[in-house]
Amino acid sequence: MLKIIPLGGLGEIGLNMMVVEYEETIFIIDAGLMFPEDYMLGVDIVIPDMDYLRDNKERVKAIILTHAHEDHIGAITYLLREISVPIYATAFTLSLVKNKLQEFDLYHTAILTQIRPGESINISPFDIEFIRVSHSTVDGVALAIRTPVGLIVHTGDFKINHCFEEANVTDISRFARLGEEGVLALFSDSTNVEREGYTDSDQKVGEALAKIVAESGGRVIIALFASNIFRIQQIINIAIHTRRKVVFNGRSIEQTVAAARELGYLSYPDAMAIDVKRVNSIPDSEVMIITTGSQGEPMSALARMATGFHKQVNIKRGDSVILSSKSIPGNEKAISNIINNLYRRGARVVYDKIAPVHVSGHACQEELKLMISLTRPEYFIPIHGEYRHLVTHARLAEKLGIPRKNVLLAENGNIVSFEHLDATDLKSGTDFEKQAEKVMQQEKGTDFIFAKNKALPFSVKGMISGNVHSGRVLIDGKGIGDVGRSVLKERRNLSEDGLVVVSMIIDEETGIVLYGPELISKGFVFGAETGYLVDDAQCVILEIVEEIEAGSQSRVDLIRSRLQKALKQYFFFTIRRRPVIVPIIIEV
Repeated sequence: MLKIIPLGGLGEIGLNMMVVEYEETIFIIDAGLMFPEDYMLGVDIVIPDMDYLRDNKERVKAIILTHAHEDHIGAITYLLREISVPIYATAFTLSLVKNKLQEFDLYHTAILTQIRPGESINISPFDIEFIRVSHSTVDGVALAIRTPVGLIVHTGDFKINHCFEEANVTDISRFARLGEEGVLALFSDSTNVEREGYTDSDQKVGEALAKIVAESGGRVIIALFASNIFRIQQIINIAIHTRRKVVFNGRSIEQTVAAARELGYLSYPDAMAIDVKRVNSIPDSEVMIITTGSQGEPMSALARMATGFHKQVNIKRGDSVILSSKSIPGNEKAISNIINNLYRRGARVVYDKIAPVHVSGHACQEELKLMISLTRPEYFIPIHGEYRHLVTHARLAEKLGIPRKNVLLAENGNIVSFEHLDATDLKSGTDFEKQAEKVMQQEKGTDFIFAKNKALPFSVKGMISGNVHSGRVLIDGKGIGDVGRSVLKERRNLSEDGLVVVSMIIDEETGIVLYGPELISKGFVFGAETGYLVDDAQCVILEIVEEIEAGSQSRVDLIRSRLQKALKQYFFFTIRRRPVIVPIIIEV
């Protein structure tokens, strides 16, 4: 039985990780992260729960990365702490992975193997072919996985475009040949399935950017994803044409540009790139800044420019700021704040709602239909997207003629399994039986399984056959997984109603209060208008102390629990708030 198990990326944006398993061999496709959602207060990033891999690490043979985005490679350092196996990826993807491994002191022990589109590797019993696909970063690949039960195609993130850059064109002819060979199952990117038609061309974006730059008399500042190398090259070409110097600002931009240039994906004269420290010595009309911060990250270069905390660049009247990216779900408010701050400082701000300064790297409906038509899979499994995206993609596949029973709507942790049908699986009167009888007549004396594999398109059964443990692990600082639901609930409570600390010292023998009770609040202010709250709250506390006799067993614990309950009730009754109550009671 072939098992394919998504551990992340189905029912959510980001966190992509998938396990491919046959008998004693497992390999992993991608190891991504996601950015924290609004309720995850204080959390830095989120990674997939890796318990299943940890429990089966002896069987894991390799990690394959489809492209260089954080939602596909961001968790690689955490995965390598658990499992030390070879990593296979294209040159650009590996260059960004190397930077991550060096930061976590894992580079010298990691086994990195570079692959190229069109090449294949063998991880017995799997043969895995890498197919070039276009995306919003270079060197993206899809996977054609030949397994003992059939051919599986995993698209990775892709779009089908037409441009002159050979390194950025999806190899649709290869997908068509795979369709002729016979595809058992297609696992296809669903991120952009809600958009009809085709993705706009990158040429359209280039024309829009060129027009904005031509109309700008001052500095031009363009914020984008650091991994969008094709877009960066477009901007550099515009800078060359308009005789502007280029400043690369932001650590991720600088690292990515250096890697892409070394690999030949970026080209520009040395003299046109200047250090950010020199930006104020050049006329504004000759400056173009490529920076990070398109998602409103609070410490990004663009955010610091917009708030006046950047050391070299502060936004001023006459600047043109372009956000050449799509907002990641959950970042809309942060991006809106950045835009407002830019406007306050007098800048002209251009983003995707105003001008076509960004195109998606994910296929729209017509491209998704084309992928299904090219590969003609027996089974279809939508991946990469929120649940509504998966459902919409599944319905799209049904409209193209894939039977509903062969469209498997999986979620994280589901085991998608494929196994050969035995003769006992073919029920009387079914198409399976009729085809089997026909083949057996043609192939007299031939083993039944062989005959099925040779001639029957439905000789393999696919299904969702169970579940494994999956979930999310929250990373907060250096803590991995130590922030759970209870901690998040406490943080939410603290953020909403604040904190009240009650401290007092009690004589152990007599039970008399020697000090306090003193009340200190954070986020729950005892102002002049509510000064009576302190006096009344102290009365509530003293009544509880008096009710519990000195010498009572576990007296302090009893006072503490009753005090918390009584103060919560009192504060809610008087002021309709529920602060977190922290009693500090000492017996001497």
